[in-house]
Amino acid sequence: MTSPIADYAMLSDTRTAALVSREGSIDWLCLPRYDSASVFGALLGDRRHGCWSLRPTDESAIPTRRYEDDTFVLVTRWESASGVADVWEFMPHGGDTMPTGGAGVALVRRIIGVSGTMEFTQHLTLRFDYARAVPWVRQVGTDEAPELLAIAGPDAVIVRGPRLAPTDHAHAGTLSVSAGEHEDLTLSWFRSYEDAPPAIDVDRALAVTTEWWQGWAARIEHDGPHHDAVVRSLLVLRALSHHDTGGIVAAATTSLPEEFGGTRNWDYRYVWLRDAALTLEALISHGFLGVADRWRAWLIRAIAGDPAELQIMYGLGGERDLFERELDSLPGYDGAGPVRIGNGAAHQFQGDVIGEVMVALDEARKAGLPESEASWPMQRALLAYVEANMDRLDNGIWEIRAEPRMFTHSRVMIWAALDRGIRAVREEGLDGPAEHWERLRDRMRDEIDERGVDPDGGFFVQFYGTREVDASLLILPQVGYCAPDDPRMLATVAEMERTLMPDGLLLRYRTESGVDGLEGDEHPFLACSFWLVQQYAASGRGEDAARLMDRLCSLANDVGLLAEEYDVGGRRHAGNTPQALSHLALVGAADALVGHYGRAAASALKHPSSVTSPIDTTGTRVS
Repeated sequence: MTSPIADYAMLSDTRTAALVSREGSIDWLCLPRYDSASVFGALLGDRRHGCWSLRPTDESAIPTRRYEDDTFVLVTRWESASGVADVWEFMPHGGDTMPTGGAGVALVRRIIGVSGTMEFTQHLTLRFDYARAVPWVRQVGTDEAPELLAIAGPDAVIVRGPRLAPTDHAHAGTLSVSAGEHEDLTLSWFRSYEDAPPAIDVDRALAVTTEWWQGWAARIEHDGPHHDAVVRSLLVLRALSHHDTGGIVAAATTSLPEEFGGTRNWDYRYVWLRDAALTLEALISHGFLGVADRWRAWLIRAIAGDPAELQIMYGLGGERDLFERELDSLPGYDGAGPVRIGNGAAHQFQGDVIGEVMVALDEARKAGLPESEASWPMQRALLAYVEANMDRLDNGIWEIRAEPRMFTHSRVMIWAALDRGIRAVREEGLDGPAEHWERLRDRMRDEIDERGVDPDGGFFVQFYGTREVDASLLILPQVGYCAPDDPRMLATVAEMERTLMPDGLLLRYRTESGVDGLEGDEHPFLACSFWLVQQYAASGRGEDAARLMDRLCSLANDVGLLAEEYDVGGRRHAGNTPQALSHLALVGAADALVGHYGRAAASALKHPSSVTSPIDTTGTRVS
């Protein structure tokens, strides 16, 4: 039976992630990177497509779970009539706990007896390469230290722990723990043409991993409502930031459906320049400047060469070949096919992307990150790309697969790109043709004000020539294009409330308008509703902001994770999970509740008098 998307917790070593269901089954794991092929793919099929189930043999045992403080060490307590046991699960975070000098990838499951005696059953099905390769598996350990070695093509894993017996191209076994006892189960990935790594020192790996996550979280600068949700969201953003390359993936999964049973299933395990830039802003605003430096270096490597060849997304290492294709080896989440790997949107023109990058790098500069030898020339090259393409129709922030348009949000982000370039010259003393950029920026504003506003309703429109609105328009005041209480913005919000909020959460746009060229429908996109919280807070609607924020935070699962969308009628998460955009928008909304609004959050934290007055937890504006 398919587990609800919200039933999954994430384990991460900041290189890849495992998704563990509430019932103790690891149903998704790609090795060794987020964008590698899966070893466990049951999330997009069933047990036959790869999983590692570990749960009490007693079917009546009840699980409760939590993360160990501010970490991605998951602790699941199982209680039954015969006993109580805890399962601690984590992915070791490098250092000298890993035999390969910090670059290895491993998974640890430790069972600790709390009271009585509890028997656990294991089911292990290894399926490499998105379930297209059944590995060669053999026992290589001893009776005292059983080991299971699985090899398929370039990949291999070694599983250590209580002995598993073969059964129908899988393995199974049982084990028992009593109070005060523990059993360790580990899985380590390695290249099949290399020697298997030695056994993990679980005690040390747990201590080092816990210390690393807690040390990172201790640096978070946040004081305000929804503190725990903000901390967990920032931890998610760090988990999705690759430790070695600096690339930031949009989500840990591919092809989880935006519409259950539908075909709106996309691969999010790549680095969108937009999403990564937004993630950077959230991290910078809360004290993490180093990650901005590493991502900027990643960006310089990824877009090296002719700016005309710019892509809107790349692989974790900056790879350009993200050819989108459909897999027939995985049937899809609860039958929602096709399952896709790669993403054809990589070669779209999305006019907003450079604006997001320039805004993020502007924030990093304001926060104290000095320009490197290559970083400002890179930004000037990006602005040259903007100028060369500023009159081009685009596919927009939502990656429309129908006819390109002049999307108002994209036009505003072109304005923002030029604006940040001008600021760099005028305020920071960098070199560049500021007067020329000012003429282009002013031309863009004149165009938007004339063509991007409905002449009758006085609201901003989704694209030139329509009367539809779009949730992305909430970004306009965030980047300084207009004030949050600009009459056009207030009218835009009113039109959104009238047409895009049938269930009290905000849709991206009306799919029935046909603008996206796709079949089917979708559910409210959580990031959009968090943007609306920011808009409410900044325009004097404090009670509405606080009320919507409370509702949105209540939609997180039991360990604080959010997917891409939320099915209000079905009361379930939808889309890929955990979603960086949802979590970074939560952080921005929480900041807005205490007066840190828009893309100047880093500056606002240092100069609180420059922002609007904060809102207390009841939604009342305070001085």
